[in-house]
Amino acid sequence: MPRGDNRPMISSSPAPLLTLWRPILAMLVVIVSSNYLVQFPINDWLTWGAFTFPLAFLVTDLTNRTVGNVAARRVAWVGFAIAVVVSLALAPWRIAVASGVAFILGQLLDIAAFNRLRAGSWWKAPLIGSVVASVVDTAVFFFLAFYGSDMNWLMLATGDLSIKWLMAALLLAPYRVMLPRLQLWVPVR
Repeated sequence: MPRGDNRPMISSSPAPLLTLWRPILAMLVVIVSSNYLVQFPINDWLTWGAFTFPLAFLVTDLTNRTVGNVAARRVAWVGFAIAVVVSLALAPWRIAVASGVAFILGQLLDIAAFNRLRAGSWWKAPLIGSVVASVVDTAVFFFLAFYGSDMNWLMLATGDLSIKWLMAALLLAPYRVMLPRLQLWVPVR
């Protein structure tokens, strides 16, 4: 890991928005694809979106580790705004709105948990933040998107949450690989 500690690579002053283009673009791709893929069940308890959405936590966690929680929140808010607008064109409005509300709540919770745990072992902050935030994100999203519909959303939510937890564990591998390469994620001066 760079510098041998868990502090962000730059000072507390916010990273210019232009330097955050990689995480913002990654967040946009993750949200839009997840909003589209959540419409397609694999079976009675799982949608394709469960496999793509956890990448949003990876994006936030890498940004938080590299340039801090202020920049991570900026990426979350910018990614949220752009993705909701694009998602409205690709998915039904109810899914786009549910995704936006659930997303920002989950992201802010992940950022707060990560920041609180950042000084511990390299894996604790991203894993615990993602697991806790996935519970909130999943509950809010599936309730707002599918409550009152024909879809068995409680079963889908349970299946999706299980995959999100599995993905949180699996995504520790690329997170670990990126730790010594954080300069590639957000170039800092």
